[in-house]
Parts: sequence; C-alpha cells; structure tokens
Amino acid sequence: FFLFFFKVLQGAAIAGLGVLLNASRPSLPRVGARGSPRAPGAALPLPSRRYMGAVGSSRVMCDNVPGLVSRQRQLCRRHPEAMLSIGRGVAAWTAECQHQFRRHRWDCNALERGQRLLGSRESAFVHAISSAGVVFAITRACSQGELKSCSCDPKKKGSAKDSKGHFDWGGCSDNIDYGIKFARAFVDAKERKGKDARALMNLHNNRAGRKVGVHPVECKCHGVSGSCTLRTCWLAMADFRKTGDYLWKKYNGAIQVVMNQDGTGFTVANKKFKKPTKNDLVYFESSPDYCIRDRDVGSLGTAGRVCNQTSRGMDSCEVMCCGRGYDTSRVSRMTKCECKFHWCCAVRCQDCLEVVDIHTCKAPKSAGWTSRT
Repeated sequence: FFLFFFKVLQGAAIAGLGVLLNASRPSLPRVGARGSPRAPGAALPLPSRRYMGAVGSSRVMCDNVPGLVSRQRQLCRRHPEAMLSIGRGVAAWTAECQHQFRRHRWDCNALERGQRLLGSRESAFVHAISSAGVVFAITRACSQGELKSCSCDPKKKGSAKDSKGHFDWGGCSDNIDYGIKFARAFVDAKERKGKDARALMNLHNNRAGRKVGVHPVECKCHGVSGSCTLRTCWLAMADFRKTGDYLWKKYNGAIQVVMNQDGTGFTVANKKFKKPTKNDLVYFESSPDYCIRDRDVGSLGTAGRVCNQTSRGMDSCEVMCCGRGYDTSRVSRMTKCECKFHWCCAVRCQDCLEVVDIHTCKAPKSAGWTSRT
C-alpha cells in the first residue's frame, strides 16, 4: 500500500498536488527545525481565493489515490498538505529498509514491485519502519512550518532540569506527539477494518514503530566565553538511521506468536520464549528462504544479486546464491586514491583506474515466477 501510494504521489498526481498545496496553504512564516516558533496569538494570513477551488481539488486528488480506506480519504481531504509529507516518509523508510537488508536475500526491493509479504518477520519490520517513517516525516514537517494543523511542540515552555542542571525551553522542539497521533490515525485505519490475526499483528508492529522515535535534547550554551551558565534546549528527532538500526535489532529478536482462543490477541508460539512487550516485533509465519522468485511470499529470488566471495555472512556467495553458484565478471571503475590533506582545510585526491571482480548469483534452472495457485 505505502509504496503504491508513494508512486502515485511521485507520478502524475504530484503535479496536481503541488498546485493544490500552493493554493491551500496560507503564506505562513517558515519555521526552521531549530528556529523560533511563531509568536503566540499571532494572526494568520487569510487564505487566498485559490483555496476555495483547492478544496474541491483535494477531494478529487484523494478520491483517486488507490488503496485508501474511507478514514484515510477523510484525513487526506482534511490535510492534503500532509500527504506530500507522508510521501517523503515513505521514501525515507524505503531507503532505510533497503539499507538494513542490503546483505540479505530479501532486500526490501520486492515492495517496489507490489509483492505482498506473508505474516513473517520481514513483514513485521516493514510495518514498524513504515509507521516510524510517517511519524518522522509528519513531525519534521510540523517543525518546518509546512503543515497548517501543527507547529513546534507547544508544551515545551518555561524551565526544566536534567542531569546537567536547569535549562530553559526555547527554539523549536519537534512535535513528536502530533506526529504519533497523525500516524496512528492514518496508518492504522486500514488495519482497524480487519479483525483477523494479520490485522492484529500489523497494528502491534505499527505501534512498536511509532514508539521508536529517538528524541534527544539539544542545547545551546549562553554565558561569558561559552561558560554555559545558561542553557536553552529543545527536543530534536535523531537521524532516521538510528530508528532503522533500532528496528533492525528488534527484527532479529522478533517473537513468533499465535492467536489466543478468543481471537482478541496473541500469545507466544513457543512457551520457552517470553511474552512480547509493546516494543517487540511479532510475526505469525516463518520466513521462506527467498531463494527463488515467488509471488505468493513476496520473493524476487537472488538471481543476479551481487555476493561477497570472501564473506562468511549472509552476503557470502554460498549463502546469497543458495548453493547455485555464481558468475564472475571483471570491470574497471574510477576511484579516489592517494588522498592528501592540504592546510587549510582541504583533502585532494587523484583519480585512479581500478579493476575489480564482481560476483553475481546464477539463476535457477527455472527462472520464472512460481505460484501456489
């Protein structure tokens, strides 16, 4: 759903959406992630006449995005400018998913081709990181003044105390609460229409992803020669890579579960393992080996994937190629070499021609799609 929705936003619909956003968004002063929030009580500019036509345009745009349920369409019409932020969030979590799985047989690229996953631990990771990506994008858009419905965190005012002493809240704290609230309403809407095990699993993993947002306090010192006698601090989201790294650890420790007898929740499949917490990822079905292309399990196979001949990990040619062997080709490429530091302050390198061997997995004898139906 998310990849398909993102492609719609990035494709033909994006031009119309841009016109819509420019027409519907009042000319608010832009608020930087570290800037000062708009003064309390400051009057907002009246929307232009183009806004009236944009209201109808938002309905047309939202009604033509495939895969949305009624609640999502309502949110789309009410907050059309947020849809572009969600598109950015999808781009962020997709890139992060591909980074985390770059050395594995399943590398997250199947999602771009519309392949549906089983209720596996890969599906658990995708739901968690997609939910986290929407929180990240909406929260960042609030801080940057891109959304009419939110701004900086209004609760971070006055003074507070941490391990280093007292400080004053200032600048623009990321409004993580709004990001979580919006992501829960939008992302969970599709799953709340279902009452089966898959819906419960997805809702649990969505929530686990929303709870990740690392929110450290950043401060600026004031005083003679930076003595830090006074501090001004704000909450700021960490880089999304930290979210990906955290969820990768949760993926590796994901817990297999089964539905309970009354169908309202789940319990661990293996009684030897602990009951999952709200922060754990859960899954119902064991992962396939992803060696061959199979639509039913969301596998593109590993034919043509680059493998590491010297590795003993998941990216080794033996593991990545599933024992089918690999082909080796010699290629030439330009690299930076003989880099030297020059005072002050530059690093200058030479362009060198490098010849390397690239190893790619052989295809199985039958390289076409397989299907159980």
